[in-house]
Amino acid sequence: MGRRKKKEASSQEEISKLSISEDIFSPPKGMKYVVLIGDGMGDFPIKEIKNKTPLEVAITPGMDFIASYGEIGICQTIPHNMHPGSDVAIMGLLGYPPEEKYTGRGPIEAASIGIELRPEDVAYRCNLVTLKFEKEDLIMEDYSAGHISTEEAVELIEAINRNAGTDKIEIIPGLSYRHILIWRGGSGGLHTYPPHDLLGKSIWFAFHAYDEEPYLKEFILKAIEVLEKHPINLRRKLNNLLPANAIWPWGQGRSPEIEPFSEKWGLKGAVISAVDLIKGLGKLAKMTVIDVPGATGYLDTNYEGKVDYALEALKDHDFVLVHVEAPDEVSHQGSLELKIKAINEFDRRIVRYLLEKINEVTKKYRILVCCDHLTPISIRTHSAKPVPFAIFDVTKHKKKIRDIKFCEREAYQSPIVFKSGSELIQYFLQRKLLI
Repeated sequence: MGRRKKKEASSQEEISKLSISEDIFSPPKGMKYVVLIGDGMGDFPIKEIKNKTPLEVAITPGMDFIASYGEIGICQTIPHNMHPGSDVAIMGLLGYPPEEKYTGRGPIEAASIGIELRPEDVAYRCNLVTLKFEKEDLIMEDYSAGHISTEEAVELIEAINRNAGTDKIEIIPGLSYRHILIWRGGSGGLHTYPPHDLLGKSIWFAFHAYDEEPYLKEFILKAIEVLEKHPINLRRKLNNLLPANAIWPWGQGRSPEIEPFSEKWGLKGAVISAVDLIKGLGKLAKMTVIDVPGATGYLDTNYEGKVDYALEALKDHDFVLVHVEAPDEVSHQGSLELKIKAINEFDRRIVRYLLEKINEVTKKYRILVCCDHLTPISIRTHSAKPVPFAIFDVTKHKKKIRDIKFCEREAYQSPIVFKSGSELIQYFLQRKLLI
């Protein structure tokens, strides 16, 4: 853990080169650890809400309690020169330095749905997207094809595989717009672009990246032909819904080598999330991946169900990570109203609900609340700037230390700073690395 003078941190360079104490931590026997991640909750000040952030104006007594009774600070979850995303950030927050372990988003999500990759295989994350022509330009209208239903998406993917797939390349269906493209013996050397970074922008420069691999580009073009004529998209247009009229492969890589979480930390861990990316990280780390009925990755997710399953897991696990995707999704949509709603729901139905119930399971616990990265409304994509976090330890924090709100402003004024997610989780878990 490190200290610094009170000062708002706005870039990697402003964060001091700090290190965790080498003291041997001695956590109480039987301590339980819960990490609650509100994906993309952090933001920049917004003029429409008096230069405050959504976290500042949202109703968050649960997170405010953790910040007021515990510790608050900031963490640089995205290493310098790495693309800001949940894959990179949460890999670090589990204790795996992404600058050493990360190979791409695709293979992580492939692991989530049980795809076995050979060393020579490459996995791409593959979105169903909506492209539209504006005069002579082609624009990324929506990275999620209007959050297309899983049932519709699966039918579209099956049609693509029938008409364009080969023994080397195919798409494995996932949930909603999120799928995996497998290229057996393929190339992982392209510079691809996440579709959510292209919202409202011309895609020509990004699409030309596929020129370097004609085999992949041919598959993409054939898939577009299939999608344009498919009855599902014709029906969606008639109903004023966005069509899934293209595929967008990105985040490619080969399978990473990650040591088991239990061997790394000496703890039995579990992961709860609706999205394949987080489940894949859990599977690669040999953690228990818990599926919660009704978990959707959006505002309509089963919040309380995630907490109930987490509490049940704590009976025979030491560590549980609960991830909620909704704040990130609505940030990409650029909706301030929905982002505030998503934060309110995360606090009320995840944080407060957990605080109300956890004493029924254990009397010794630490809770870490954070976001993996910022997803500012103004840019509708991810930012690599430091994120706020707060830690509450029921065995230590008996009295209110301060009366503050959990938000970026308070976190940036704190003297507590971590230069990586790996450092933060090491401090939170109160232990040194075992391997």
